[in-house]
Amino acid sequence: MATKKRKVADSKVEKNKIYSLKEAAGLVKDLNCTKFDSSVDLHIRLGVDPKKADQAIRGSVTLPHGTGKTKRVLVLCTPDKENDAKAAGADYVGLDEFISKIEAGWTDVDVIVATPAVMPKIGKLGKILGPRNLMPNPKTGTVTNDVAAAVNEVKGGKITFKVDKAGIIHASIGRISFAPEKIEQNSQELINAIIRLKPATAKGTYLKGLSMASTMSPGIVIDTKSVQN
Repeated sequence: MATKKRKVADSKVEKNKIYSLKEAAGLVKDLNCTKFDSSVDLHIRLGVDPKKADQAIRGSVTLPHGTGKTKRVLVLCTPDKENDAKAAGADYVGLDEFISKIEAGWTDVDVIVATPAVMPKIGKLGKILGPRNLMPNPKTGTVTNDVAAAVNEVKGGKITFKVDKAGIIHASIGRISFAPEKIEQNSQELINAIIRLKPATAKGTYLKGLSMASTMSPGIVIDTKSVQN
């Protein structure tokens, strides 16, 4: 059963209407049903075949207004890099003890950064970290020798994204407390990054569908033409 708040929210979204990104960024705030500062998420359906390696879209982007959430960062590195990571504000720094903790089921972090030298040790964690989108990857800047820069980027609003098996990218681009223009600008920055990654082999329409929603609120369908700058 839908709550009263949810029914009111549902009534504010016009059936069969497709909104511009600017309209959606304002409307999403009116639809919020929660008492907490909920996440604002974009769901982007792409005309790609994720089974093909060159169409398995993944990357990273720094949102101009950050995510509104303090990311917990684990840096897996050799001892000579530990001080750099700690100075940059990493929440957890180490190697073997954290590999053991992860093997035992601990994944209480948002981002994992690793140096290339330790990747052979981390490979066995793929089954645990992969499904949670936590596996360090050079494409997203989370496998690097410059651990301080990587930590600073994550803390400063850098997010990673990855297309799922259904060809959809789900990403949090801010909080419901953000001003509409910040929601719009963060959304556009993510969409621009995804457009830049369009593979040459993808045929037909690339941006097939786009919607925005906050936690526990109805989705708003967005006109893809309103975002293709």
